[in-house]
Amino acid sequence: MTIQPRQLFSSRTATVLSLIGVAVGLGNVWRFPYMMGRYGGSAFLFVYLAFTALFAIPALSGEIALGRATRKGPVGALSDAFGKRAGLPIGLLLLVTILVADSYYVVVIANVAYSFWVGVTQGFSPAAQSDLQAGLANGTLQYAIAIGILVVSLYVIYSGLKKGIERISTIFVPFFWLSTLALIVGALSLPGAFAKVEAFLRPDFSAMRPVDFFAAMGQSIYSLGLGGTFMVVYGGYIARDTSIAKTAIGTAAGNAGASLLSALFIVPTALVFGMNMTQGPQLIFETLPHLFHRLPFGEVLGAAFLGGLIMVAFLSNAAALEVLFAGAEDLPGRQVAGGRRLAVIGVIIAVLIIPSAFHPSVIAYLDLIFGSGMQALGCAFAVIGLAWGLGRSATLKELFGVAGGRWHGAYFQWLRWAVPGILLLALAGYVYQSIS
Repeated sequence: MTIQPRQLFSSRTATVLSLIGVAVGLGNVWRFPYMMGRYGGSAFLFVYLAFTALFAIPALSGEIALGRATRKGPVGALSDAFGKRAGLPIGLLLLVTILVADSYYVVVIANVAYSFWVGVTQGFSPAAQSDLQAGLANGTLQYAIAIGILVVSLYVIYSGLKKGIERISTIFVPFFWLSTLALIVGALSLPGAFAKVEAFLRPDFSAMRPVDFFAAMGQSIYSLGLGGTFMVVYGGYIARDTSIAKTAIGTAAGNAGASLLSALFIVPTALVFGMNMTQGPQLIFETLPHLFHRLPFGEVLGAAFLGGLIMVAFLSNAAALEVLFAGAEDLPGRQVAGGRRLAVIGVIIAVLIIPSAFHPSVIAYLDLIFGSGMQALGCAFAVIGLAWGLGRSATLKELFGVAGGRWHGAYFQWLRWAVPGILLLALAGYVYQSIS
């Protein structure tokens, strides 16, 4: 196997912060609370944490290991694992998935950016809500904002790994955590908030339906950025002396922590104000202005939080572009120069953004397919490619630095059999959900 030279992260801290920057985003703040409200309440939370520990962390370590072993993007890594006949079409399918997923993700970032603008310029008062809703429904405005975000993201990728993604990750991720902690303090200070949270956090596992378990599986995959793409590419940027196991655990802990912290201010706010936790993607756009309006210094805290949310969402968007940029290097045929390659990617996404910007109702449908189902499938391909394609010796060497140990064999079998099995089961659950 020919290993192509690639840029590497400068330190272990930069590695973990960059991977957390990929994982933490709108999936934690925009998606997690309404998924929890719609699919089992606090029982969903505990099932999500269990799946993260048992399956998502091993899957994450597998994707990172595949990327570091091959130093290639999805197409090249899967071609090495499965052979070009099978690996090439699978890799291409995953790149198309990222193209579509990023096209609606950047529109949601545009929604958050517009909410930030209204909050800063008009405050988070009820009087400003009509302007906010009108702006969110203005397809031309949202498309223009999304294009602006896309252009800035392309510039970050063009700047290179260390001057681009790594530099902004070390600033954006800590800022998001600090602003979230400030909002939690404010949310829990609302009258009756502790009682509401206490009641909500009493799980009723008997009420969990099969679809709720599938949703928790999917969220653990989605929120970590698994899918055979992001973490494979970023794995190729990790130095050989960096522990993949510790990196995976640190990334998963940071990601789960972001989801929990987000729930700790969105859930009590929604319950105190009597909002419907099952209403779906619009939950945060209706919940957050109420919170910011009622809190002391709410305008400042709200602006800080939405700014931090835009930052981490931006990191995930930049990561998607990095996947496409790096993945295109392994496509057959004549290679296109870096700047031109980014321009082509930008034009394609700019066209794909149009449906989501002008018809926001399609976002939930696209997210079900490309944000959940395809991520489970892509992750399964990556883990199978590592454990079955590259084999036991290469897998254990990447994960632990040695070819075998006392408990390494059991971990390998878990990665080889149990993890792909649960990923395919999650995929089956989403297929059933989409057709039922």
